[in-house]
Parts: sequence; C-alpha cells; structure tokens
Amino acid sequence: MEQEQEHRKKARVHRGKKPHIDQHRPVEEGRAERPRRKTRLRRLWQFGATAAALLIVVVAIVILMLSIYTYYTSYIQADLESRAQTAAGVFRNYTESTYLSAARQFINQFEDKNVIEVQFLTSGGRVLMSSNMVITGAGVDSADVSAAISTQRVQAGIGRAESGENVVSASAPVVYGGTVVGVVRFVTSLRRVEGQMFRLLAICVAVGLAIVIVVALFASYFIKSVLDPVIRVTETAKRIAAGSYGVQMEKRADDEMGELVDTINDMSMKIDQAERAQSEFISSVSHELRTPLTAINGWAETLYNGEVRDAADVKKGMGIIVSEAQRLTRMVEELLEFSRMETGRFSLSVEPIDLQAELEDAVYTYQEFFRRKGLELVYTPCPEELPIISGDPERLRQVFCNLLDNADKHGGSGGRIDVSVEKEEEYAAIRIRDYGRGVPEDELPYIKYKFYKGSSNVRGSGIGLAVVDEIVAAHNGTFEVGNAEGGGFVATIRLPLHEDTV
Repeated sequence: MEQEQEHRKKARVHRGKKPHIDQHRPVEEGRAERPRRKTRLRRLWQFGATAAALLIVVVAIVILMLSIYTYYTSYIQADLESRAQTAAGVFRNYTESTYLSAARQFINQFEDKNVIEVQFLTSGGRVLMSSNMVITGAGVDSADVSAAISTQRVQAGIGRAESGENVVSASAPVVYGGTVVGVVRFVTSLRRVEGQMFRLLAICVAVGLAIVIVVALFASYFIKSVLDPVIRVTETAKRIAAGSYGVQMEKRADDEMGELVDTINDMSMKIDQAERAQSEFISSVSHELRTPLTAINGWAETLYNGEVRDAADVKKGMGIIVSEAQRLTRMVEELLEFSRMETGRFSLSVEPIDLQAELEDAVYTYQEFFRRKGLELVYTPCPEELPIISGDPERLRQVFCNLLDNADKHGGSGGRIDVSVEKEEEYAAIRIRDYGRGVPEDELPYIKYKFYKGSSNVRGSGIGLAVVDEIVAAHNGTFEVGNAEGGGFVATIRLPLHEDTV
C-alpha cells in the first residue's frame, strides 16, 4: 500500500510536466533561422513605412511642381508687364489719328510675334489690331484689360483663351491728355511651359518611385532585423511556457535586444531552478513527514497491542512519540508561517522588548537539549546594556530558534555552537556559529532562497533561513550568512537600536 501511494504521489508531481529538452543549451541555429511567415505586425510596419515614403514623395513633387510653375509664370508675367509698359509709354506721344499707323508699324517691327501676340485695343476693350490679324472688332473679355482701363495702370493675369489654352497676358493703358484712348496688350501661350512641366513631372515621378522602392527595401531589411529576434524570443518564451524550463537563447548583439535575450535566459534559468526546488521541496517534505509518522505509528501500534510491558520501554516509546510529534508540529508551523509570508498575511505584534533577554531565553531553552546530544553551547552576552527596542518577541524568538536548529543540524558534528551579542554603532549584532564543515562557496549566495538545500543531505524543508530573512527584514534589520574563519558556518543578524525599529 505504501509503495502504491508513493507511486501515485510521484505521478502527481510529474503529471502535466513536459520533459526538459536540451535545457541550459542555446536554441539550435537551424531551428532559430528557419523561414518565418510574414506576421501581421511586419505587414503593418512595411505598409506604414512605404505609405509614409510615398506620401512624402507625392507632397514633395506637388510642392516642387507648383514652385517651378509659379516661378515660370511669374517670370513670363513680369516680362509681359515690362513690354506692355514700354509700348504704352511709346504710344502716349501719338495722337488718335496717328495711333493706328504707329500700331501697324510696331506690329510689323515686333520680333517675337511667333511666341507673343501683340494687341491694340480701344478704350472700350475691342481689338483694333493684332499681330495675328489685321483689324477686327471683336471684344476681349479679360480681367487684365478691364482692370487696366479702370485703374490706368499695367495689369497682368493668367486665363484661358478661346482655343482652350492657358495664356499669360499683360495690358497697359495708353493715356492721352489724362484719358485712356487705347490699350496695348501682350499675350503668350503657356503650352511650351506646360509641356516642360509634364516632362519634369514624369522625371520627378520616376525618381520618386525609385526612392519609394529603395525606402521599402530598406524598411523591409530593417523590419526583418528587428522582428526576427522578437520572433525568436517569442518562440523561446512559448517553449518555456510549454515546460522547457532552462532553455537558453543565443545572444547575437550587445544592444537592447541582447539585454532582452539575457533577461529571458535569466528568467528561464530561475524558473528551472524554482521548478527543481519545488520538486525537491515536495519530495523532502514528504520524506520529512513520513519519517516521524512512521515512528509514531510504529510505537503507537506496539504500545496499543501490548507488545511492550516493561515500564522503561513504554516510557522510551512514549518519549519517541512525543518527540516526533513535536517535530511534526514545528515543521507544520514552519510551513504555515512560510505560507503566510508568501500570501502577504505576515504581520508583526510590535511591543517594547529586551533583545538580549529574548536571545538568552532561546539559548537557555536549547542549552540542556544540546548538552544531552553532546553539544557545547557557549553564550557570550553584550558587555554593555542594550536599549529597549520595538519588535515582535515571538517572531524574534522564532528567528533565534531556527538558527540554533540550523546550527545543530548542519554543524553539530563540530561539537560546539557559539552565540554572541554585541553593540555595533547603531545596531545590535547577534552571531550564531557552528564548527561543522560549512557551506560550499558556490552555494552561499542561494542558501537563503526558499526550498534551497544545496548539497546537504540533512533533513529539512529548505525554508528555515528564508523565514529568518523575512522576519529580520520586517524589523528593518539585515541577515548575513557565510563561512567562519577556521571552519564552520556563521549567521549574523543586525537589528537597529533606535526607537523606530519597526
């Protein structure tokens, strides 16, 4: 029956746990570099980078084309205004009767008539003569003409001709005797400018597309270099979550991603250590509980069946039952105490206490017990009186008892345990030392961790020192452990002596 229960217990411990595959070893290179599917984040990032580059290129092209178009039209407009102003100034010297003959002569001598049309208009806005026609009575419906007549100043503008072409025109009034007698108008088509603009636009679009493609390729490379390590970290985290505790990733760069890899590796190792410590704790506690229960059950059945009749043997059996029951009680109380600490239900009942008197009570309690086991307990009190401090006497007595138990279990082979208390500046320093074999140096940083037992084969739950550390920290003190000079292990507690201890 006992073997069957043990088998079921082991099955419960390991049920649901997946085997640790290649623990403490970097993830395989081939596994880490296999082709990745395109993730949604990668698609969004790629689309965003390409769309941003395309938007910037489109805005830049629009601004560039508008700037060039405005520059050319402004230049042409200024040139036509200058020509119209000059021509109007010349015709101010002519009378109305000589105006037409002078206009015809001006048109005949105008050299740019192939690209610029010259028009002479009446004060009513009708065409008298044009470089494209001899005489016509057609009216000109253009804002620059009416504005030049009404303001008697040169006016220019951009409009659309009857042929549908965009044109730039400049009109200058011919003033004779303070009266507008005509208008000189210069008109040129923007067809050539627009043709050049379309060619320039095609070049800009081609260059812009090339820039967008380059940006998209660069963004793809950059996104890949960022997301691939994230994907590797994600896959490793999934393996850890699936039960492959202790698995390690390969660190490829000393950057933020490298720090993340270090953090994941450290987390993986700590989870593995915690998992192993928990398994060892369950096994250890099971063994610790079974041993005294076996002794109690065995002696109880023996006494109950009347197999032992000698009074000395009965007393011995009852003593074993009491001793093992007390050991079970201490173990259960220790587990309950630790459970309260883990769940945040740990509290202190603070009151004024005499620290040295509490320590002496614990020493005197264990002195006779150690003497019967052949252990010498040497106590050295503080040479000066320590002030009253605030603290929880029950918790502090628990600390002292735990450390004395620990010294007995792990250092009792040395035959002696030293306990001392002294004042160190603003602290009371309590030291408990044994003369056993000490603790291996590589295990010292971990012995205050919960469930940690290291290489020790001594029975125990592995939470005694963790409980001590929590209680001392709650009193704003420090708890230090180490190997003593000359051999053995020493635990040092420092508690502040000022009034606000807790």
